[in-house]
Amino acid sequence: MILTPEILAIFILNAIFLAFGTVAFILSVKIYFGWDLNSNKQKQYKLEKNSYLTATIIKYIFAIKLPLFLFFIFTLDKVSTVLTGAMCAAGVVDATEFGMYLFILKIINLYLFGFWLILHKLDISNEHLPYTKLKFGFFILAFLVFLTELVLETIMFASIDPAVMVSCCGTLYSATSASYISTLFQIEPLVLLGLFYGNFILLIIFYFYKNSYIYAILNILFLIIAIISLISIFGTYIYELPTHHCPFCFLQKDYYYVGYLIYSTLFAGTFFGLATPFFKKANYYKISILFITFYTFIVTAYPMIYYIKNGVWL
Repeated sequence: MILTPEILAIFILNAIFLAFGTVAFILSVKIYFGWDLNSNKQKQYKLEKNSYLTATIIKYIFAIKLPLFLFFIFTLDKVSTVLTGAMCAAGVVDATEFGMYLFILKIINLYLFGFWLILHKLDISNEHLPYTKLKFGFFILAFLVFLTELVLETIMFASIDPAVMVSCCGTLYSATSASYISTLFQIEPLVLLGLFYGNFILLIIFYFYKNSYIYAILNILFLIIAIISLISIFGTYIYELPTHHCPFCFLQKDYYYVGYLIYSTLFAGTFFGLATPFFKKANYYKISILFITFYTFIVTAYPMIYYIKNGVWL
């Protein structure tokens, strides 16, 4: 097991989240199965008071998840300095069999937590509280996913052995590696670019048509294609090195932490895009397309600037 101040801070925060989250979970179960806004009984009055307390707990737990996710990535980078062979967060993620699953689960939880916050905002903005039962039922499921994340995170950090050499990102994200990542580099760049920009154009078209379901599906596809193209093509222009495909290194100081901006705009854009079918009264189309357009502009700017400076493509 490896224990740094950053990991210790994560463990402490997880313990606090688990304690308050368990309280919120128990109260959510009571509210979900007992809620009746038309009832005048003492039980309903008590549930209404508990709902404000529970929502406050959940809101602050979920609101802290975003900066904590960024801190988690920062921690992985810090831990990489004490692991033999690791040069960035990629080596830490690959140090155990749980790393990649944990990373994916954390991203899924961000989307789930974000949906709950939107649902809560819509609920309290209506005096009839139409989504109270739904939002606490949603939290019951989200808490189970969140609990899985906490357990997996503990297991991952506990499984890291500082004495064991790990693979660097150059080995993990190369065309010659035996990992599933290497299959991404078998896709023709022109095909991948066609899918990326074609998907972006379709998003703009359905932004004007306001077809929320197709728009949401296109956002799912865009998220997948964007990450693949970032690893396979656009990332190499950030590094200005055709063999460097790491999705973590541009989160570091050497690249002005641009990765945080890139991932933030991508996740924010697709999150609001996925929310459009479920929250039709809220105008998330504009927010979504702005973030996605900004993301597309950023990743496109790097190869264009490189070509202007050097006269060739990588």
